Amino acid sequence: MSTNRASRSPAVLGDISAVAVIVLLGVLPFPDETFRAHGWQLVPALLPAAALLLRRRASLAVLGLTLICNTVLAAAGVLGASTLMALAIAAYAVTDRLSRTTALVTVAATVVIVFTTNMLVLGGEPFDSRAMQFLAFIVVGAALGAAARSRREYTTMMSERVERAERSREDEARRRVAEERVSIARDLHDLVAHQISVISLNAGVASAAVETSPERAREALATIRSASRTVLSDIGALLALLRSDDPGELRTLRPQSGLAERGTLFDRFRNSGLNLHVTGDGKLPVLTPAADHAAHLALLEGLTNAVKHGDGSRATVEFVPTTGSLTITITNPASGETDGARSGHGLRGLGERVAAAGGHIESAHTSAAFRLRVELPTVSPDQR
Repeated sequence: MSTNRASRSPAVLGDISAVAVIVLLGVLPFPDETFRAHGWQLVPALLPAAALLLRRRASLAVLGLTLICNTVLAAAGVLGASTLMALAIAAYAVTDRLSRTTALVTVAATVVIVFTTNMLVLGGEPFDSRAMQFLAFIVVGAALGAAARSRREYTTMMSERVERAERSREDEARRRVAEERVSIARDLHDLVAHQISVISLNAGVASAAVETSPERAREALATIRSASRTVLSDIGALLALLRSDDPGELRTLRPQSGLAERGTLFDRFRNSGLNLHVTGDGKLPVLTPAADHAAHLALLEGLTNAVKHGDGSRATVEFVPTTGSLTITITNPASGETDGARSGHGLRGLGERVAAAGGHIESAHTSAAFRLRVELPTVSPDQR
């Protein structure tokens, strides 16, 4: 309530001042009889004072009524100081409230009419200083109204620009948060899900071999222990990354692996009991760093899905280099859980990484097998 009263105070003060000035000029006994209104002439001389109270809501009507009052006084031989000053105030309201084109045409027409009527009162003298000063008041009032309008529009534009900038910053912050969440989800999947699969597979091997083949059970338990340490280390590093406030520590949890580590990866799955057959990996073409890491993740994802969602017995990996690309195909016998591989977050994250490296991924599920096919761009000899 206090804010509304404070905002209305300047407007009320302006209305009081405008009415007081018009009334004073209407009844003031000027030495020059040309400016003095008598008798009935006081009605058109003082009527604009009341009309100006409506200038903010009906500025054009107020200007027209004031112009009529001024013309009536001019016809009576009076150069109405009150009506001429009221015209200046009304011109301010018109240029402040109406469109620029309407205001320009209206003010120009007003100046022409006032110039003509003043010339009639002054006996045909067009540039009498007594009349020209009021014309100047009208022009200055219109200019001040236009300036107020421009300032208000500029303030509004700057406020909108600040609001847009604030919304853009909020949108950017939300986008970065979303990207960080996706990145964390990828790290969790790439670093943890594989190790959990290895633990699960070897736990099954150890459980089945604990009586018939103790040595194999011990090897499986040793693999479980190693994988458990690795996954605990990875989770600890990921938690440390999440708690860090230093932007310089926003890095990957470990160096990005590539196809150079494929032998170690294959041995790990073979030691877990997976019958793995690999073809075409003798001499592979050179990949970009992003494509090389994506290829390693494709092998990791495909073989992990073969253990988790296939029958866990065997899988085949085929490398097919072509001109400008390397195709990796991973196939494993299907099981009832293969649909989980197709709808999980692993293939979705892998697809994003492969697409970022400029490659293409596709998966196919039949009643007999599940196939994952990844095509990645290679580095041409002149780019090495």
